[in-house]
Amino acid sequence: MKRGLLILCCCLLAITAPAQEKQINPELLNRQWPSRWISHPEGPQRDYGVFHFRKVFQITSVPKNFVIHVSADNRYRLFVNGKAVSMGPARGDLYNWYYETVDIAPHLKAGDNVIAAKVWNMGVHAPVAQVSNQTALVVQGDTKEASLVNTNNTWKVLLDPAYTPCSTDNGPRLRAYMVIGPGDKVEGAQYPWGWESLHFDDGNWVNAGAIASPAPFGKGTDNQWTLVPRNIPQMEETQQRILKVRRAEGIAKDEGFLTGKKALTIPANKKVSILLDQTFNTIAYPELLLSKGKGASVKMTFAEALVDEQGNKKNRDQVEGMHIIGNYDIFVTDGGEKRLFRPLWMRTYRYVQLDIETKDEVLQIDDIYGMYTGYPFEETAKFSSSDASLKNLWDVGWRTARLCAGETYYDCPYYEQLQYEADTRIQALISLYVSGDDRLARKAILDFYHSMVPEGLTQGRYPSNRLQVIPPFSLWWVSMIYDYSMHRDDKAFTAEFLTGISSVLTWYEKHLDPEKGILGPMPWWNFVDYTHVFPNGVPDGADNGNSSVITLQYVYTLQQAAKIFEFHGKSQQAQQYSDLATKIARRTFELCYDESKGYMANTPEFKAYSQHANIMAVLTDAIPKAEQQSLMKRVVADTTLGPATFYYRFYLNQALKAADLADLYYGQLTPWRDMLKMGLTTFAEKPEPARSDCHAWSASPNYDFLATICGIMPADIGFSSVLIKPALGELSFANGSMPHPMGTIQVDLKRKGKSGLKAKVNLPVNLTGNLVWNGKTIPLKGGSQEIDL
Repeated sequence: MKRGLLILCCCLLAITAPAQEKQINPELLNRQWPSRWISHPEGPQRDYGVFHFRKVFQITSVPKNFVIHVSADNRYRLFVNGKAVSMGPARGDLYNWYYETVDIAPHLKAGDNVIAAKVWNMGVHAPVAQVSNQTALVVQGDTKEASLVNTNNTWKVLLDPAYTPCSTDNGPRLRAYMVIGPGDKVEGAQYPWGWESLHFDDGNWVNAGAIASPAPFGKGTDNQWTLVPRNIPQMEETQQRILKVRRAEGIAKDEGFLTGKKALTIPANKKVSILLDQTFNTIAYPELLLSKGKGASVKMTFAEALVDEQGNKKNRDQVEGMHIIGNYDIFVTDGGEKRLFRPLWMRTYRYVQLDIETKDEVLQIDDIYGMYTGYPFEETAKFSSSDASLKNLWDVGWRTARLCAGETYYDCPYYEQLQYEADTRIQALISLYVSGDDRLARKAILDFYHSMVPEGLTQGRYPSNRLQVIPPFSLWWVSMIYDYSMHRDDKAFTAEFLTGISSVLTWYEKHLDPEKGILGPMPWWNFVDYTHVFPNGVPDGADNGNSSVITLQYVYTLQQAAKIFEFHGKSQQAQQYSDLATKIARRTFELCYDESKGYMANTPEFKAYSQHANIMAVLTDAIPKAEQQSLMKRVVADTTLGPATFYYRFYLNQALKAADLADLYYGQLTPWRDMLKMGLTTFAEKPEPARSDCHAWSASPNYDFLATICGIMPADIGFSSVLIKPALGELSFANGSMPHPMGTIQVDLKRKGKSGLKAKVNLPVNLTGNLVWNGKTIPLKGGSQEIDL
């Protein structure tokens, strides 16, 4: 990882191993810790502030291990002898406040050492995803020897006067909901350069004040934070060079400084503007290395796309006639050498504009680049086909998914960085299929469980410092648990959520219309899809009663819950959910199915019709099986129906598969192809005009290329057997491989004539299943096999 937040050196450094790979002293899980939460004794505790903490300590020799546990509020970056070793804490809530476990032995030396932490509290400017109590830091040694660095009043602290928040009006300026936190304005002349190094003079710093005893989960009687071990790895950081200068004003256009091998000199008393193009959307910590130029101001503005004079996006590659508007940081240099500016929090961008104003001294830009960051997913799956253009869709989809995954899943990295169930369900499936890493999916399920409100629903997004309840999203949370159960044999984990599942389903049962037997009026925000026919995403009947769309989503979830409870040996409750689902589905069909049109209407009044109502009718079998294929052929072709946007097309495809029309999927990729034609390098939130150019729910092709085209699906709970039911559409061949808990599933599929198939299937040795093609079922065994149909 990169050293420091604002430091002198820019050498690459390695973050220590993920917390979950280290053992934690069990004594620290069973009592309050002997260290203390510390803070600045006179500084603001809940207002904006950036603080530096440090402690010098001595050891006679370097131990084999020196394990510590560290956390802070809001956030911290930890250094040992000037090297960055940890960043966090992973986002949670006060009931589940995460701490990182770090072995700092590789960074120690015999004699004097220094451990230092930068801690910041964004106060009222904090991201909505950031929960907080007050400014604080805790470090606890895992052993008696490591307790030498425990936080207490022997630590020194400084309230950094260099920082003030800027770019605090992003929402009004961008005319969008934007809640990621402020930018940083940093006065270099006031910054304590070298503060994290051993030989820095902290003589004028004050001793930290102790404010509370750290309490692990289940302990303590007056907790300000309840500590739990981090359950995901540290975020990745990889250097990423910015590739192009697209425009330069006030100075000659020169891309040499982007390589890091040639400095760019800005003359004294000059105003300069330079527009940089990463050429693809990314999320990173931008790092700017400057020398000289005392008093010069550098403003860095970040945007996913440029806009015209009316504020509209066009082709994302277009620069002429376009300008930048976005969140920004400001660095005012002190004239020193190799001063490194790095914002406290990551930035999302394709375009970066440098607006520079120098004073009486020339300014030298020694280097600029990004440190790409995100959850360290590895792309272990592979996909190829006779249509080479699908490779670009795959790559852009995976970039989209990766940019929307950090310490939580994000709906979008630029505007919100909030974890919503609707987005997260699709994201988790992509993660499982493309990487096989289930840790972030598990954390997401836990996060939403921790969000539950007294009336029985999960919150619509979480972690969050603002309450938002979206009842249909609570149903998607249950679907997430169902998905996890299908892909992982982990009863101990999923058993935790049975009470929560029952709570959500009971809430819905209480809102059934007693006369009609389908859902009546429902409170809160009943979002389904940002299609233009649903005002604010809410379908007909959700607020005033009898929405077929949400009623059938409830049925869909009841059916999944029945399987979850059966999996856990709770057959009676499973049967209750199954019977209730059947009853409600039947009533919805009786009340909302329009025989004259052959469609499920949005409400019993038959005033409006949507793809959504008919999608859910097929997924729940509310429409008789014999009619589903005919219905879905009309649903995809009929432009009079309220259309599903990119997000809900995930469910459109699920309905096509349920109706045995999965071969139509390949022809349904036009919206994604159109986004690429518009210069998008990640998939957008919704059709133009789109707010977010990167929205994870639109990355579903990375799941469907494997689960639909290659047809790889779990056949039983826990992925204990596999179903391979290819849907090549117009493709002549498709090859795919994906991770499975037992190993790798690999398929090579090739059409033979109009209706035949040659398939090579390689399964983990202990995995069995079936291949289905044109109604024929072929048993599969572990290992390699060739099939000719």
